[in-house]
Amino acid sequence: MAVRVDQELRKSQEPWSPEWLGEPSAPGWASGPGDHGGSAGPVGSPGGAGESVAFGAAARALGLNTREFELAVQLGEVRTVTTGLGRRVACEELRRVTAAEGFPEALIARLREVGTAEGAELLGITQGRLTRLARGGFFAPVRFYVNRYRAVVWLYLASDLTELAVRQPELLSGRTPPGLSAALAAGEDWRAATWRGRRIGQLLAQTEDPWERAAVPASVLGSVELASAVADPYERAHLRELRPALVRMRPEAGAIRDVIDALVTADDPREIRRYRAALASSLDDARRARPAPRPDAGPESALDDRPPVPGRPRSLWQKLIGRR
Repeated sequence: MAVRVDQELRKSQEPWSPEWLGEPSAPGWASGPGDHGGSAGPVGSPGGAGESVAFGAAARALGLNTREFELAVQLGEVRTVTTGLGRRVACEELRRVTAAEGFPEALIARLREVGTAEGAELLGITQGRLTRLARGGFFAPVRFYVNRYRAVVWLYLASDLTELAVRQPELLSGRTPPGLSAALAAGEDWRAATWRGRRIGQLLAQTEDPWERAAVPASVLGSVELASAVADPYERAHLRELRPALVRMRPEAGAIRDVIDALVTADDPREIRRYRAALASSLDDARRARPAPRPDAGPESALDDRPPVPGRPRSLWQKLIGRR
């Protein structure tokens, strides 16, 4: 059966999550009350119900390593809460996860990642066919990393591959569907786009504040697209301040930063249109909730995206508002 690889099909394939490039340094991972070397108990969660623990303590309680726990949070396997101490895991959530049938084996199985070779072996197909299906958008990478040759290596959830085999077994044998062959011949590769889409969905699921939600789709738009989509410079500045990181990088990752930047930025016109539409809708909600912060100053202090005048020193006010 011919399979159409078009925009609607890709939109029906739910996208996913990113790569881990550094040791945890985000709120929730840092040691604090209730997370001193794993020996201290939980603390109350200010602003929330019940008790909670930091991410490190939660990972140890679930028997997961840092990478596994990061993925579990991204996939919604472990839900987090916002407290006065940052994002944490409620003790009630730990009880829910550990009481689930098949814990911990079933949870670890759902978090299993495979590369191209292992994924192809799992499905009994060639690595080339697996790569073609991933490029066509039939499933999305769950993570990636950049190797020493600056090549992107994609990783997939084993459970998603087996679900594809059950849902569309005709894709695993015989000739490549004509629609997919034509798309690949035209140079289409939807791995980065499907990864971005799923990552955006994960971030939205963890965000309630209207401006923070608007900053999520804004995070994958390049500076030119963002300036075109959001005319107000103060709103742009606020979105930049709030935008989440799709990938956390170690400080020494500068040599591959340009590769990462390309992967986290939408580049296909259809994808850009979807994120601009999502941003416009989210901005309407954010503006109704409250305006973007604006310094109480005269017109000369207005933010803009103009490059600095060569040789002209920055004023203290420009430094404070981040103007270049």
